[in-house]
Amino acid sequence: MKTQLKVYCGNGMSASLNVLIPLFEKEHQCQLQMLFNPAQVVLRDMQAGQMADMAILGSTGIDQAVTLGFLEGQTRQALTRNGIGVGILAGSPKPDLSSVEAFKQMLTTASSICYTTDGASGIYFAQLIEKLGLKELVQAKAKTRSGGLIAELVVSGEAQIAVQQVPEILAVKGIDYAGPLPAEIQNIATTTAALFKQTKMATLAQQFIHFLRSTEAKEVFKARGLDPV
Repeated sequence: MKTQLKVYCGNGMSASLNVLIPLFEKEHQCQLQMLFNPAQVVLRDMQAGQMADMAILGSTGIDQAVTLGFLEGQTRQALTRNGIGVGILAGSPKPDLSSVEAFKQMLTTASSICYTTDGASGIYFAQLIEKLGLKELVQAKAKTRSGGLIAELVVSGEAQIAVQQVPEILAVKGIDYAGPLPAEIQNIATTTAALFKQTKMATLAQQFIHFLRSTEAKEVFKARGLDPV
């Protein structure tokens, strides 16, 4: 039986890791058990006693897990950075995202908008629309779910516009990436890896982190909307 490494991971890394994991498994003759979910869902799982060997989440989620005593803070390693963007149905006219006012106009005129409720981008977006004075307008036509690749709702015809982290938008077939949020209201997330305190697979987990910081991995990240740190 192959050695197993259990990893909690945010959805934004899924497209890249689907490419990279088979390479790592072959090189190290191991099997990775990946559990993809928003950070807040992962934190709830940890608090319910569901442990793993390592976690790959936004830095805020990692910091929370360290504070709660689940992860070893000294093992933290930053991997990638990315912003939030807008996704539309492939072939649709791209909205103007050149300014905050243009972004507000898009939110006002869109027939429906989808975002996650537990994902980092969705939590930020909920705060943003309140700050922009559009909370009630957007929520009245919003399509939400806890996590996952929210642009799938655009492909299915349930929503017109998707707002999520760029790599998660790029991961959905049938979606065109319209562009990032304007710089003035952009939110950059840093994806970070850390080991669980009780893991017995520390060496293999550290090898996986080292692999994710390799030149080979960085090229895969870049191609899928992630900026290597």
